[in-house]
Amino acid sequence: MSSSNSWLRAQRKSDLVDVADGVGLTNYEGLKKAELEIALEQYLSQNSSSFSDDPRKEPVSEEADRPIKVPKRRVTKAPEEFSPDSNEESRALAVDRSTVAVRKRVASIYQDSGVNEAAHATRESLSTVTSVLFTVAAFELFFLRREVLADRYAFTIPAIAPLGTNDYPVHIPDMFLLLTSSFWSPTLLWLATSLVVPATFGYFYNLSVANQPAPGRGRRAPTSEYTVDPLTFSIVKALVSYVVYAQGVTLGGLVDTTSIDRINSAVYGGWKGVLVGSAVTGLVSLYDAILRK
Repeated sequence: MSSSNSWLRAQRKSDLVDVADGVGLTNYEGLKKAELEIALEQYLSQNSSSFSDDPRKEPVSEEADRPIKVPKRRVTKAPEEFSPDSNEESRALAVDRSTVAVRKRVASIYQDSGVNEAAHATRESLSTVTSVLFTVAAFELFFLRREVLADRYAFTIPAIAPLGTNDYPVHIPDMFLLLTSSFWSPTLLWLATSLVVPATFGYFYNLSVANQPAPGRGRRAPTSEYTVDPLTFSIVKALVSYVVYAQGVTLGGLVDTTSIDRINSAVYGGWKGVLVGSAVTGLVSLYDAILRK
């Protein structure tokens, strides 16, 4: 084997690739190092007259002890040579960044809108025994209103053809019923049994005041957080409602039996529904008292 082939053998494959590019050798991609050496040897032998300087000869440096460094070719992948996996990872990374940006924007809008503060304020307002009592009373009154203040036809919203809507009849409460006993008789009975009588007993039988420390000399009388004891209120409401609505007691003719029947038919669940509401407020009162201990 010639000396030029020994020089080629001493080179790395990357250096051989640079030599092949320099002399114009083509179709060498995919050749192994030994095969590339043979191809270069043959190509240089066949085209030796075309080169002023034969690349097969060992390069001679002015300083014999310093080897010549052949620059490496920087290989850049073409766009089509990238693997599909890398493209999928790049698309997934872009989606993740977009998702994070949208999430931060939504969080910023949510904080600026004040919804969080309003939600906390609403929760604090509703997280009391008094709020629970009024919620139960409002639930009963919602169903009672349809009975004592019935809805009457007022007018019709005409159909809108472009929107595809139909005629919509509008009903409003008949306010003229406020001038009749048909409204006031059942309404006053409900107010008495669900609010007035229980609140009166809850004010005087206030167990939370009795558990306060006794006042000393020069000290004011103990005060309770609740003006009306919620537990007493719930118990009395349950007892009065059961006696009037379940047993039909008229208290010597003071209560109209027609009003009893109307309230029983209007309130959700009748007298049993009223007792369930009283049980709920009573349990909430006990739970609140336990938490305060």
